Amino acid sequence: MTRKIWMDGTIVDWDNAKIHILTHSLHYGTAIFEGIRCYKTTEGLSIFRLNDHVQRLIDGCKIYYMNLKYSAEQIKNAILETVRINGSENYYVRPIVYYGYGKMGVNPLPNKVCMAVAAWIWEGGTYTNSEGGIRAIVSSWTRIDSRSLPVLAKATANYANSVLARIEAINHGYDEAVLLNSNGKVAEATAENVFIVKDNCLITPPLTAGALQGVTRDSILTLAKEIGLTSSVSDFGREDLYIADEIFLCGTAAGIKPVTEIDHRVVGEGKVGDLTIRLATKLRGVIEGKDAKYSGMWLTPIL
Repeated sequence: MTRKIWMDGTIVDWDNAKIHILTHSLHYGTAIFEGIRCYKTTEGLSIFRLNDHVQRLIDGCKIYYMNLKYSAEQIKNAILETVRINGSENYYVRPIVYYGYGKMGVNPLPNKVCMAVAAWIWEGGTYTNSEGGIRAIVSSWTRIDSRSLPVLAKATANYANSVLARIEAINHGYDEAVLLNSNGKVAEATAENVFIVKDNCLITPPLTAGALQGVTRDSILTLAKEIGLTSSVSDFGREDLYIADEIFLCGTAAGIKPVTEIDHRVVGEGKVGDLTIRLATKLRGVIEGKDAKYSGMWLTPIL
């Protein structure tokens, strides 16, 4: 079957989903996108937290002055249609809104605001219960500041910062990088939120530190209460990473990534921590539709 992509209301073949080389957002980084997951659950194929992802997309467009012509309901329907037409798989779904081809120059406002939705199988994104973990460094690159770029908007421009940090980590033989903000506090990883565990307390940086308003981050904070874990949204620094009992990263594409080494220091006992496993197990049950409380709240079925 030929895979399909939704482009401004039209379903096109994967290989025919083309834009002009002078598309404005390609040159100036002014696209807003989302990463969404759909999973095979006990009730069939479902999308995880669709409403929250769509609202974040709309909010990002507002921040970037994008006159989005689609309502939240129309965007949700476009996403559901894209998944449905591509067949029943555990897809990663990428809606993207961008300033299209037209007038070049820094000002994007004369150009049409376009939207597309693609879906494909993304390797990874596991919710671990294994003994493995990743190795990370604290990047020499500083996380972008909200005084320079709005970090609440999931804009393509922001990810140039992440690309540089990820390449730095890979070039040094590591898997991932954690970025500090201009105040020396932990902000996030290159494409994930950061959590540490210290003395049985789960801690993640506040949005004011430069962290993305992650949907998986919010899910973990919510589910931590469900299983009786103490959690805190508060600033912490590089040294807190070194003495943490557990560290994990999380995101829609990444799933949960336990960190077992950072800056040549072993994290905790050097294996995936017990609280990380408990949270991952709880989250896996939710996304697989095994938790009735959250099935109706967070899962949208592909009918």
